[in-house]
Amino acid sequence: MFGTLAQFARQVRRPALATVAAAAMVLPALSTASVARGPDGISDVAERVIDAVVNISTSQKVEARNTPMPQLPNDPQLDELFRDFFNRRGQNDPQNRERGPRRVNSLGSGFIIDASGIVVTNNHVIAEADEITVILNDGTRLKADLVGKDQKTDLALLRVKPEKPLKAVKFGDSEKLRLGEWVIAIGNPFSLGGTVTAGIVSARNRDINSGPYDTYIQNDA
Repeated sequence: MFGTLAQFARQVRRPALATVAAAAMVLPALSTASVARGPDGISDVAERVIDAVVNISTSQKVEARNTPMPQLPNDPQLDELFRDFFNRRGQNDPQNRERGPRRVNSLGSGFIIDASGIVVTNNHVIAEADEITVILNDGTRLKADLVGKDQKTDLALLRVKPEKPLKAVKFGDSEKLRLGEWVIAIGNPFSLGGTVTAGIVSARNRDINSGPYDTYIQNDA
């Protein structure tokens, strides 16, 4: 039996737990003897949960800005070198023309909390995005709609419309959490999907002076 530590801010007793939305965090079911040796069940737990962890791909339109020509050194050879470099980049346009807008893409992590297609991610992952795509572990891409967001907890809730029910994580009870328990984090660091790491619960009810929520769970996963 296992449960995620991440909780959606308005649906749980401890909204501060939501700050771990970037990775699905789970507790392996371990015997007392195995806890002493380490988390022998990591592989089993990871296999059960990894399909519920998704990549979030976002795209947004960015208006172009003119980049002024920098001050060049007073050296003819360097002057020619720098001008050639910036000319190649299009930053020394003699007519100072506005260039067209461009699209910027980024990737983040999220996890499915309901089989019907409800996904939690960090607010900063989807901030200002005009297109959001959820990429499942098997590579399936689903267009996502933004349901809601909360900047204070850095959370966002997305909805996708899958053809069949999705794998979802199960919620745990943070009140039963013990110091030193093993946790597993699965996420998408540096756009490397399906990454698993492990650690322990370092502290409970941690106050980091971040505002209205001051009961964070500290861990080193």
